[in-house]
Amino acid sequence: MPVHGSEVAAATRKTSLFIDVLRFVAGHWLGFPVPLAVTLAGTLLATLTDVLMPVIAGQLVTDVAHPVAEMGRDALWMLAAMAGCGFTSVLAKRGAYLGITRLTTQVMQKIGTEAFAHVQRLSTDWHASTFAGSTVRRLTRGMWAVDMLDDTLLLLLLPEVALLVLTTLVLGWHWPAMGALLGVLSVLFVALSCALTLRYVAPSAQAANEGDSRMGAALADAITCNAVVKAFGAEAREDARLERIVTRWRKATAHMWVRGTDSANIQSAAVMVMRLALAGGAIWLWMVGRAGPGDVAYVLTMTFLVQGYLREIGQQVSVVQRSVNEMEELLLLWRTPAAVADPAHPQPLQVSQGEIRFEHVGFCYPGQARPLFDDFSLTIKAGSRVGLVGPSGSGKTTFTKLLQRLYAPQAGVIRVDGTDIATVSQSALRAHIALVPQEPMLFHRSLAENIAYGRPDATREQIEQAARLANAAGFIDRLPEGYETLVGERGIKLSGGERQRVAIARAFLADAPILVLDEATASLDSESEALVQQAMERLMHGRTVLVVAHRLATVRGLDRIVVFEHGRVVEDGPHATLVGKEGGLYRRLYTLQSL
Repeated sequence: MPVHGSEVAAATRKTSLFIDVLRFVAGHWLGFPVPLAVTLAGTLLATLTDVLMPVIAGQLVTDVAHPVAEMGRDALWMLAAMAGCGFTSVLAKRGAYLGITRLTTQVMQKIGTEAFAHVQRLSTDWHASTFAGSTVRRLTRGMWAVDMLDDTLLLLLLPEVALLVLTTLVLGWHWPAMGALLGVLSVLFVALSCALTLRYVAPSAQAANEGDSRMGAALADAITCNAVVKAFGAEAREDARLERIVTRWRKATAHMWVRGTDSANIQSAAVMVMRLALAGGAIWLWMVGRAGPGDVAYVLTMTFLVQGYLREIGQQVSVVQRSVNEMEELLLLWRTPAAVADPAHPQPLQVSQGEIRFEHVGFCYPGQARPLFDDFSLTIKAGSRVGLVGPSGSGKTTFTKLLQRLYAPQAGVIRVDGTDIATVSQSALRAHIALVPQEPMLFHRSLAENIAYGRPDATREQIEQAARLANAAGFIDRLPEGYETLVGERGIKLSGGERQRVAIARAFLADAPILVLDEATASLDSESEALVQQAMERLMHGRTVLVVAHRLATVRGLDRIVVFEHGRVVEDGPHATLVGKEGGLYRRLYTLQSL
């Protein structure tokens, strides 16, 4: 019984998500009313001509069954009517295709850009825990599912349903019993198609999509880390790993296709039964004298038309299901909340001095029971150069992340120049904070674009000046394409020291009053470290500086050193004072590194 209950609950959630996806797409259609109206008008007009064709054909058979002298002119009029309907259908369908082309491309653009904007604003933890390749697959697959869904719903399913309704009304007007038979059989067929699609095919399609996402993630992971693969000669091992993942994807996809074939076969059999029932009804009407040759011709022509549309309805319902499955992951991604949200009405932020104050801050990482900061308070004076040191996990990097509002504290207030950073937009706050990380991330763009990333309107002269201040101009000038050199994915074409100097040049150009240096020289050789240290000394001038450091030699010359342990400040003062403190944590760490 519990298993049955869980299956029912899963099916209910699946149906709810299916409806949510359709509502999501329809909401985007309404954002573009003109192309939507053109598409609907063209589709319905073409459907109306299809409904009239069997009626005209039946009347034509009636006309030609009489002597030419009596009905010849009427037959010619019916032929002209058929021609008019045919050409009208062609023009209406062209209008519908042009309308849906514009509608679909605009909706795809909007969904793609909005989804990308949402992903950009998700938390750093989310990005750290999610494969980039999987995210890209979810975005692109969801965008192309819109194309398939629009075509299926507006150009295929809508006219098919409209034709069934209109045909049922026309048939019922002549013979109410036949109209009722067609209506009941159509409803039963649509219900059968939906049940097969949602209950039988959909679960296998979802499993296939999950396998596709895992395959994309594995490909991106291996290709991104190709240098490590080569270093350990692990190509064959990665080949085998991918083969296992692709094998699971293949089995899931084959299972989905087999179920789709089963569904199509059942629907084809149902269509045949429906066709025979309608044809049998027409023959019975003829046998009892309630229908003539033209009437029978109309019913048979209509039966062939309805058969084609019903077969397509079954196929299109399956296509809608696949499209919805491919959009489900995008919709779930869309519903993932941002860890830190901007205020509804952000206040302006003016930073002239750069004073930082943590006032009774409480913070606990998601999923952890014990808070890292509890009633934590610390003030960094404007223009001071402060080192943040301590064992791993002590809270020094978390301090800078809270300052950048990458995380929001659960208690207390963080102020910059007296302004609560929770009341301003994140982009406005981060525009006043320059960061030079331990592992700088560069875009696969030109060096000039990377340097100017924090200030995209900078002139070439300003970019070159920033490079000179960062000791980066020398190696850039030696490159064949200079500042137009593409640096490769994540800056892989540059050495560690070169990437670091580009990051410092970027910070110079951003000209922010607050500077965060996160172990900026930890992984450099001696020559590169000397160049970077010189550049950082220039960069620190006139700014409030936070230096996160494990190598304590890099903080000796700072104004103040704050020592963290278990989320608390245990020591605070200049290097000379802390290194002379008997039994102090800083002295112990400094002695260990000196040895």
